[in-house]
Amino acid sequence: MLQEESDLSLIIAQIVQKLKGSNLYSQLERQAWATLQRPEIKLESLKEDIKEFFKISGWEKKLQNAVYSELSVFPLPSHPAAPPEHLKEPLVYMRKAQGSWEKRILKSLNSMCTELSIPLARKRPAGEQKELLNKWNEMGTDEPDLSLFRPVYAPKDFLEVLINLRNPNYENGDSLSFRTHLGLIQVPLKVKDIPELKECFVELGLNIGQLGIDDSTQVPPELFENEHVRIGQKVLAEQDSAAAQQYIRQGSPTALRAELWALILNISSQPEDVLYYEQLKTNVIQHDLLVDSLIYKDVKLTASNDDYYFVFEDYLYQVLLCFSRDTSVLSHFAFNSASPPKSYIRGKLGLEEYAVFYPPNAELRTWIFVIQQTWVQIPVLPAYPMTLGVIPFHGFSMYVAPLCFLYHEPSKLYQIFREMYVRFFFRLHSISSHPSGIVSLCLLFETLLQTYLPQLFYHLREIGAQPLRISFKWMVRAFSGYLATDQLLLLWDRILGYNSLEILAVLAAAVFAFRAVNLMEVTSLAAAEICGVPILTQQTLNTYSEQGTVLDLQCIQLPTVNGSALLLYSLSFTESRSHVLLNSGRKKSAVYWIPNLIQQNKEVEVCKEEPIMMGHGI
Repeated sequence: MLQEESDLSLIIAQIVQKLKGSNLYSQLERQAWATLQRPEIKLESLKEDIKEFFKISGWEKKLQNAVYSELSVFPLPSHPAAPPEHLKEPLVYMRKAQGSWEKRILKSLNSMCTELSIPLARKRPAGEQKELLNKWNEMGTDEPDLSLFRPVYAPKDFLEVLINLRNPNYENGDSLSFRTHLGLIQVPLKVKDIPELKECFVELGLNIGQLGIDDSTQVPPELFENEHVRIGQKVLAEQDSAAAQQYIRQGSPTALRAELWALILNISSQPEDVLYYEQLKTNVIQHDLLVDSLIYKDVKLTASNDDYYFVFEDYLYQVLLCFSRDTSVLSHFAFNSASPPKSYIRGKLGLEEYAVFYPPNAELRTWIFVIQQTWVQIPVLPAYPMTLGVIPFHGFSMYVAPLCFLYHEPSKLYQIFREMYVRFFFRLHSISSHPSGIVSLCLLFETLLQTYLPQLFYHLREIGAQPLRISFKWMVRAFSGYLATDQLLLLWDRILGYNSLEILAVLAAAVFAFRAVNLMEVTSLAAAEICGVPILTQQTLNTYSEQGTVLDLQCIQLPTVNGSALLLYSLSFTESRSHVLLNSGRKKSAVYWIPNLIQQNKEVEVCKEEPIMMGHGI
């Protein structure tokens, strides 16, 4: 009991300390001083009167939202005697693996820098600055020569690292048993099973209405949709982050989603936030970084070729280039297994006064002050392998692209993406034992398939098409680019609602369950990848065609089903593994099941009572 009180006191102290450096604290302080001038404030009841004023004026709610936001990203509790690095990652072998992975990335980056004889950073000439400023809103029309640049790494490279990850203190043995994990991830981490997932995602129960299913055109809106929208409007009127997070677990109405997400993430477009974005923009205009070319390359390779997102190319550059200069992003390394080691100016190795974090997301102004005198004369290459605050990898821009449908003001879009990244997305490309980390997600995905779909899992394993090799790229990009945008945003609703990425592994397993009949017929990894693709866009088909893959027309013509329904289905493995849930229970309406939904050369047979609701998703 005493230990719990001590831990709580420590958490409160840390949150108070962090809030003291925020803009909200200064606003509250100004409001408190202004309140003292009000005639109804009495000296003998000063504390209570100010509290009441804050409550009436809405400042109490803003403070509650700020505290709730901090609690959402607060590290998992640890032993008070644990060293500081345990806050980042408690397992030593995970920290070592992350360190080794970072060194590989940095070696690749440095070799690219050396081969191309380009500086890590340089100050743009005045003419170049003016040109970039003039075309800031149409950077997508620029066609720089990026042929010599290559992505630092791709998801498949990262997967190979995770496959070779081992706990040196754990011996699994060579003998097989019913407890043996046959997947690619061989680390002993605790992941949830179906009963635990049902308890965690209780709002995804079969008897609870869901947007994406119960708002179909075939369902009268008065049964669910109208009431759900009314509650959402009330939540927004109350401006309560905790209530918004609870509400969004059933999905967000399209018209309310942008405001609800901003409320949950505690984002408001204050003048100082716009000014901060303009300062980042100024840094982009004035200084050219090597990572800028990597960002350009990634956008051109991914979002610009996507049928949904190519129109947002300008927004992507505006957000990602500013993100690369934002020093506030470094704060997430306090609870991230990754670390931004120091870099030294050439010839100054070991001298701390010449040590900097190389951008992006680093102390750019310090770097400018130290080395701007030598930028133009010689390429500034590090004497020690440096890291970037955040390294843009192949597909990184797809974290931003879906948000462009919700926010059209660049400063607001930037704030939302930055908060989504430091809360969730960074865990998808760093090695850690966190339940929402990519290692745990991979293990959860494989465990679900091996436990509840053993025949499918064994078949794919035998033909050399391990399911994780297919689904890894879906999870590492949070399904961005693999689901239709409306389905993707409904999925991200649940990520925000549950403050967890575990739903990604659940949906990935559901895709395999949904495609199980077809996947049992494939005989190669290439065919399995086609059958397992969540949504076949023209871009996806073109990609496979370029790779020389023979497309199975039966796979291409697979029926589609609503992504939200797949989430419900995936949590119902124990009830029926051979059925696909397409409709959740609702008042005076039965739960609809379709046996053997995927049938070769056959139309889907529908329940006779009412037409089934087919979405555009998976």
